[in-house]
Amino acid sequence: MEKVASVSPRDLNLLTLLRHHDPGEILGRHAHGAQAVARSLLPDAAAAWLADSGKAMRRLGESDVFELIDGVGAIPERFSVRWIDADGVTRERLEPYCFPPQVGGYDLYLFAEGKHEQAWRFLGARRTVIDDVAGVLFAVWAPDAQGVSVIGDFNHWDGRWHPLGCRGDSGVWELFVPALDAGALYKFELRSRHSAAPLVKSDPYARRCELRPATASVVAGGEAYPWGDGEWLARRDGGDWQHAPFSVYELHAGSWRRDEDGGFLSYRQLAEQAVPYVAGLGFTHIELLPVTEHPLDASWGYQTTGFFAPTSRYGTPDDFRYFVDTCHRHGLGVILDWVAGHFPRDDHALARFDGSALYEHADPRRGEHRDWGTLIFNFGRLEVRSFLLSSARYWIEEFHLDGLRVDAVASMLYLDYSRRNGEWLPNEYGGNENLDAIGFLRELNERILTRFPGVQVIAEESTAWPQVTRPPYVGGLGFTMKWNMGWMHDTLTYMSLDPVHRHYHHDNLTFGLLYAFHENFVLPLSHDEVVHGKGSLLNKMPGDNWQKFANLRLLYSFQFTYPGKKLLFMGAELAQWGEWDHAGQLDWSLLDEPWHAGVRLLLADLNRLYTTLPALHDLDFSEHGFEWLDCHDAPQSVLCYLRRGGDEFAVVVLNFTPVPRRSYRVGVPASGVYREVFNSDSRHYGGSNLGNGAKVTAADLPWMGRSHSLLLDLPPLGALILRPEA
Repeated sequence: MEKVASVSPRDLNLLTLLRHHDPGEILGRHAHGAQAVARSLLPDAAAAWLADSGKAMRRLGESDVFELIDGVGAIPERFSVRWIDADGVTRERLEPYCFPPQVGGYDLYLFAEGKHEQAWRFLGARRTVIDDVAGVLFAVWAPDAQGVSVIGDFNHWDGRWHPLGCRGDSGVWELFVPALDAGALYKFELRSRHSAAPLVKSDPYARRCELRPATASVVAGGEAYPWGDGEWLARRDGGDWQHAPFSVYELHAGSWRRDEDGGFLSYRQLAEQAVPYVAGLGFTHIELLPVTEHPLDASWGYQTTGFFAPTSRYGTPDDFRYFVDTCHRHGLGVILDWVAGHFPRDDHALARFDGSALYEHADPRRGEHRDWGTLIFNFGRLEVRSFLLSSARYWIEEFHLDGLRVDAVASMLYLDYSRRNGEWLPNEYGGNENLDAIGFLRELNERILTRFPGVQVIAEESTAWPQVTRPPYVGGLGFTMKWNMGWMHDTLTYMSLDPVHRHYHHDNLTFGLLYAFHENFVLPLSHDEVVHGKGSLLNKMPGDNWQKFANLRLLYSFQFTYPGKKLLFMGAELAQWGEWDHAGQLDWSLLDEPWHAGVRLLLADLNRLYTTLPALHDLDFSEHGFEWLDCHDAPQSVLCYLRRGGDEFAVVVLNFTPVPRRSYRVGVPASGVYREVFNSDSRHYGGSNLGNGAKVTAADLPWMGRSHSLLLDLPPLGALILRPEA
């Protein structure tokens, strides 16, 4: 290559190889002695000239760099270039390298310290205006790259057109591209110091993605969404969530219902169809299986590639905002399943992003989930913490979400999770606790709950890790709630037994009260219990069809009267026979059958009672909200207990056998008339209608250590709820 006086051969060579650390040092407008020089990178151009003056630019050697040296006033600060491309077409653009770096030093500092909660505001693709020029600012963190370009449908996916410049030693590369707008497709092309071949990656901070199987990122729109939920948010953040009802309908957006042509419902269609349906059932919240962008339908969203992008399967980010806004207008909160523990290995995504183990831990003994074939975040890397903290806040702030359910927390906490000896590395103290993950989770919860006091951060944590829902300042992890996996497992194991054997396993129902108030628990009957050969909830129940339905109604009654908040996966209200199929839809035709329709009516009534009776929700997390009346009647498989709250109480009696128990005496703490407000055996639900009429008067006969007692007829496989009349 011939020597060029105005640019060193080394710089020109690095630029040609797309490995220059700062192309802006060469390109754009610069001083050249007493004159000025304009340079532009124009791959495959035959000729080029300044658009304003028409003065020709010369090619530097055999490179794609063209320059013009002229008087200071003859070359403006912002200049446009025209050129003739390889097809003989004349084109024009405003030179992107005329604009100075835009990413602020304070952003870079916070990001590097692991303290940035809003990194999406400077990383990714952001529509902006600089000196009255509209365009898109691209920025990406890739510290191990020797060169980074943005490629897209605006430059023929050719990395030679728009190489980015690196901001010092921050590892953040940026470039402002004028005249781009929302909807442009793009990726980043990275030159790694470890390999000759370029890496082509989607934007980790993309706020919109192409519909799979395409993997490009999309420049998102920047217009403000016209939210109408201000009153909801004010009430949420000023409320007392610990003493409020919390009943969750877990929903997979792709299989709740399909369109007439078998395709997905859009976010807006779900808003119009699912939201009034769920609200009509009396639930307080919808929990969405991950709608973060993901390449594989069969992962249900749990192998996330877009940590800032609602999946395009169902529409645009504003369509998702419409869904959330509609939920709030119907009195429903929205919780998102958020996956912070791992990510997939797809080549276009985070895995070895810049040729190094950037987001994942480099050592496979800490960086790989062998069960799931995924990679584990390096929670000790500060920039990764900023990434995850920002993702969590983004969903809450930008989409007004009311909570995050953090997936697979146990896999984050333990270094030996699902590993044999020799397959894991202990921490610095020799233990199996992932100290970096613990620190991250505590910081996540402190930051979210400080800024958004009404938002829930819920842990799916399946072990006995202590103080998951206690504040970090007392040694806890800081979550607001935790799924009670022990209650779920013990209860389903018990309910699957033939009633003739249940008296041998009575402790499955009573053991959970020994730890029920150690954490703020949610009682989950989730999607995980109706897949992978486990059978539907209805098919877990023993006996003939009548007994199956009676058992299912009894299961739901037990869940809604037991201490803890509630969660049910979609289809529970239909009493589906088959397992959940993510590629289909719920079996809506079942509602034409009386028994199935009865289950839906029962759940609606249980939600109504749970949300309106303080005794059933006010003290869900306190031992003061629960008292055993009798937990020892294993021979007859009967449980009796009180629920307290709001200066009132309710009596709950559960018969787990198909045998009616006539004249069964139950102790109560007060005299007077008791109203039977719920009977799972009602004919309205498909039961045999055995009960006690509207009212029962307490006898002045002590029983079960109580001053008075009720003489009740217990329905077979039935639940009763009674309240004293005022």
